[in-house]
Amino acid sequence: MFASNVKYLRKKENLSQEEFAERFGVSRQSVAKWENGESTPDIYKCNEIAVYYRITLDVLVSLPLEEQQINMETSEGKYIFGMVKISERGQIVIPKYAREVFDLNAGDRLMVMGDKSKGGLALAKVSLGNFFRK
Repeated sequence: MFASNVKYLRKKENLSQEEFAERFGVSRQSVAKWENGESTPDIYKCNEIAVYYRITLDVLVSLPLEEQQINMETSEGKYIFGMVKISERGQIVIPKYAREVFDLNAGDRLMVMGDKSKGGLALAKVSLGNFFRK
């Protein structure tokens, strides 16, 4: 997936391999090898690419972006932040960009809502004061 995703991200911005290489401080030949699946960058470079495009590292390396059409902002104010994995303890890590967009910080409270018929969950930032207003 990484090879096709790098190519997809580069072409989405109409960048040449040279321009993409300059952006991430590598050679054009490195980008060509990544796109052909001949090599992959180290984990730090992969993370740099993921952070730049505001997707998670696991999305960059495991999901076909072209099919998913993952964008950092799908339309005004609507986002797809990538995927998270539920830990054995039922915990998730909210992607950094999502925390920045919605100003979520340690100690903030989130309400978890769901609609089983639609198969979806939603989170909303709340303060306890919202529940005790007169």
